[in-house]
Amino acid sequence: MGREIRRVPLDFEWPLNEVWKGFLSPDTLDGEKCPDCKSGYSPQAQNLYDLWFGKIPFDPSSTGSTPWRHDSPPVRAFAERNLSNAPDYYGTGEAALLREAQRLADLFNEGWSRHLAQDDVDALIAADRLYDFTHTWTRENGWQPKEPSVTPTAEQVNEWSISGLGHDAINASVVVRARCEREGVESICQTCDGHATIEAYPGQRADAEAWEPTDPPEGDGWQLWETVSEGSPVSPVFATADGLAAWMSDPERGDRWVPQEVAAKFIADGWAPAFVSSARTHGLVSGVEYVGTRDDA
Repeated sequence: MGREIRRVPLDFEWPLNEVWKGFLSPDTLDGEKCPDCKSGYSPQAQNLYDLWFGKIPFDPSSTGSTPWRHDSPPVRAFAERNLSNAPDYYGTGEAALLREAQRLADLFNEGWSRHLAQDDVDALIAADRLYDFTHTWTRENGWQPKEPSVTPTAEQVNEWSISGLGHDAINASVVVRARCEREGVESICQTCDGHATIEAYPGQRADAEAWEPTDPPEGDGWQLWETVSEGSPVSPVFATADGLAAWMSDPERGDRWVPQEVAAKFIADGWAPAFVSSARTHGLVSGVEYVGTRDDA
């Protein structure tokens, strides 16, 4: 996600900040909402999914887990970070720390995702979903499996889940489906076969899967596009790269302004992420600025 340069015809006309039509699948390929499910899950699986996210009441003891407390070390450490990062909001001192720790403990006890049983962890291991435990990472070789292999305990995974980014929707799906299999119940809606939609016409789903996006036409013009959405133009079309660089360096663009030499380097590179944070930047900067000031750019 970020900014990129596209070469389009000089007379290319498409509204700025509007996603290019070729990047959006036609409405005719959208299925109709399934009448019997919310997200493709069976009723039993949907109940488990809601327990995972704490959308319905959850009891940690149902998985054999111990509820988090205000004095649980990882909870207290989380609260200490919050107070350190925003003392004006959370307050300072032991009373503020206890208050925040209790809030966090209550939050962490609301859902199944932070109270996995060992069977749940084993399902995640089988799906190769717990790299922080099962792999090591190096710049040279990337992620590599640990030798001998490692299977963390449910307690270790539950503590990990409140110390960082934790589980994502894929992990939720893996655990929900594995539990349904253990309990001998269907995990997907039988009406829509797990798609959450039904075909608007025979073959509609196959047509949707076969659809591919199309790029805007190519030409001699130079234009800046954003890729945070599916992709849309954010500048006029210019006849030269210098013209686009001059537009990007116009002070009237406010906080999106960059020096012309920075813009020129970015245009030559052709793409930049939305933002970058590194030791060189000493904080968060726009990807355009980062690419435009690299020594190798």
